[in-house]
Amino acid sequence: MRWLSVAALAVLLWESGAVQANPEKRSPRETSSFTLLEAPKPEAARAQAQAWLRKAGKPELADSKEFATIWDSDRLLLDKVADTLALGDAQAARLLTEARDPEAPAPTAVPALLRDLKVDRYLRSNLGLAYARTLSNRQIYEEALEVLKGIRPDEVVDPAAYLFHRAVSEHALMLKAQADETIDRLLADAPDAPERYRMVAALMHFDMQTWREKDLGWISRKMGNIRRRLDLTRGGKQTQKMQKEVLVRLDEMIKEMENQQKGNSSANRGACPNGGQKQDGPNNMQPGNPLDDSRLGGIQGKGQVDPKRFKEIAENWGTLPEKERARAMVELTRGMPPKYRDAIEAYFKKLQEGAAP
Repeated sequence: MRWLSVAALAVLLWESGAVQANPEKRSPRETSSFTLLEAPKPEAARAQAQAWLRKAGKPELADSKEFATIWDSDRLLLDKVADTLALGDAQAARLLTEARDPEAPAPTAVPALLRDLKVDRYLRSNLGLAYARTLSNRQIYEEALEVLKGIRPDEVVDPAAYLFHRAVSEHALMLKAQADETIDRLLADAPDAPERYRMVAALMHFDMQTWREKDLGWISRKMGNIRRRLDLTRGGKQTQKMQKEVLVRLDEMIKEMENQQKGNSSANRGACPNGGQKQDGPNNMQPGNPLDDSRLGGIQGKGQVDPKRFKEIAENWGTLPEKERARAMVELTRGMPPKYRDAIEAYFKKLQEGAAP
C-alpha cells in the first residue's frame, strides 16, 4: 500500500461516508446475503470457555485462579480465549508459543491439530484463528490463509478478526478477487468490527482499484513478495518461479519498448524533409539509446533505467564488485517514486546477502 497517501485518503473516506462505523447507515451496495457476524458478549464468551474446559476433562481449571486472571484482564476477547485453550490443552499451548516466537522458523504446513476435523470445534476454530492472526502479523501469509480457509467465521469468538486477517493475507498475496470479497463481508456483515479494521480494509480495497496486470506496480508487488519469502528463508521452487515471472515480464516490457522506439524512429524518418537525418527533439529515440524520459509504468525518470538494464543487473548481481553494485543501485532507482525505489533496494539487498537462489 502507498502509505504516504493513506492519511489523506482516510480523511476523504471518512468525510464521504465510505467507511461507516454504524451498520444502520449502510448503502445498498453494502447489503450482503450473509448472516451478521457478531462476537459474543464477554460474559457469554467466559461461560463458553469454562464449558470447554469442563468438556475437555479439566473442570478444576474452569474455576481456577489462572482462569480468573485471564478473564479478569482487559485484554482482547480472542487473547483470553487463546490463553484459555493454552491453559487446557498442551498441544494448543505449544503451537501458540512457537507461532509467537519471532525467532522460530516459519511453518511450512498447517499443523495436524488444526486440520483434524475430529478435534473439538471450539478448540480447532478459535485456536486456528489465534494461530493465523499471529502468522499474519509475522507476514507468513500463505499458511495464515490456509488455516483460515479451514474454519468458518461464524465458529470463532471474533469473526471480525477472522475476516480482517484473511483480507490482509489475500491482499498481500495479490489475490484481488478473494480479498475484495472478504473486505465486502467485513464491512457489511461484521457490525462490531473495530474502526481500525474497517479503515484499513477500505484502504486495501481502494489500493486494489489501482492495480493493473503486469505493469510496474505488479512487478513491485511481486518483488515485495519475493523479498518477504526470502526473509522467511523460503528460496525454493515457488520463489524461483516468482523470480522467473518478474524476469519474463521484464523481457516483454523490453520488447514493447524496442518496438515503440522502432515505430517512432520510422515515423520520424518518413516525416523528415532532409531524408530522415538525425534531428534534435524528444521523439528522436533510437533502439540502442536510452529514452530521454523513461515511460516505464508512466514514471518520468532520467532515461538511464529501463527493463533491459534491470534484467541485466539482476542476472549478474552476484558477480558484480561492491562499487559496481552501488553504482547500479543508483542507476536503477534514479527518478523513481519511493514505493518502487524501496522495493528495488530491498530486493537487491536480499540478493546481496546471498539469500536468493
